[in-house]
Amino acid sequence: MSSAWRGGSTSAWRRLRAHVLARDGYRCRAHADGWCDRVPGQHTCTRLALPGGPNAGHAHHTHGRTVTGDDPQHIVAACRACNLHIGDPTAHADPPNRAVSRW
Repeated sequence: MSSAWRGGSTSAWRRLRAHVLARDGYRCRAHADGWCDRVPGQHTCTRLALPGGPNAGHAHHTHGRTVTGDDPQHIVAACRACNLHIGDPTAHADPPNRAVSRW
């Protein structure tokens, strides 16, 4: 759990989360939009909402809550596996650029 959630959930967050999940049709947009590809490693995404099966039940802050706050424009529905795989997006630094001299 990130330090931003140390105080627990609020009713405002639960309403916003419900809005994001409904907006995204309870489908894992974190995987579909490529957020999982930015983090090395394997996991299994539930991808689509399945009748009577697993749905996206998490709301993922795409750029980190500390960066964008609770702006729904920067929050997507995510299945549990993808949300845990990605973790805190601010913790994943891009690798340094390296010069390529071969053409």
